[in-house]
Amino acid sequence: MDTQDQIADKKQQIADALGMMERAGIIDFNGHMSARIGDNRILINSGASVRSAITAADIIEIDLDGQPVDGGIVPPMEFHIHASIYRQRPDVNAVAHTHPVWSTLFSSVGKTVEPVIMQAAMLGEIQQFPKTASINTRDLGDELASCLGRHRIAMLKSHGAVVAAEGILEVFVLAYYLEETAHRQYLASQIGQPDVLNAEQIQKINANLWKPHLLKKAWDYHLAKLHRTTSC
Repeated sequence: MDTQDQIADKKQQIADALGMMERAGIIDFNGHMSARIGDNRILINSGASVRSAITAADIIEIDLDGQPVDGGIVPPMEFHIHASIYRQRPDVNAVAHTHPVWSTLFSSVGKTVEPVIMQAAMLGEIQQFPKTASINTRDLGDELASCLGRHRIAMLKSHGAVVAAEGILEVFVLAYYLEETAHRQYLASQIGQPDVLNAEQIQKINANLWKPHLLKKAWDYHLAKLHRTTSC
């Protein structure tokens, strides 16, 4: 179990990540992010939190059955996304469910987001969850987690994306790169056929870019924009 200081730090990191995603158009008035803090405990933004004005106070602690630990404030109804992934993936310590504009367009028409920019090499093989539904039951959560498997990203048809990784930093960066890739792919397709990275290129580029200081560089860029916006 994390210490109280570690929990406080993670609450702030989740709030920052959600704020950055909202300003980047990756979430809207819905969307949620969580982090594991123990065997049966996670932090997640409350269902009632205002995503455009979120703070660490909006991040609550729940168990994997969705029961609040630190008060009566309830989680999002789709907390099952997070709980089921944590049950099936001990390597995952953070999860986000996003509502990205561009990549959701692809899932809505049955097209796949392809690795057409270098940063996309870090996304891995994107899984496709074929149901258009709110993941508001454990059965649906388990089905989604099984669809995700050992991968990092699953697209929910006409609904959004789920990103799972080892930490809050990694999840934020992957969520941003997914949306940036989809946007660039769409724009490129308007003037020609985008080139797609091959397996050898993906392996080499991923090894070069999946490094803590480079992931932190993307985080710091968006965090500075967030602070500049909120200070105005």
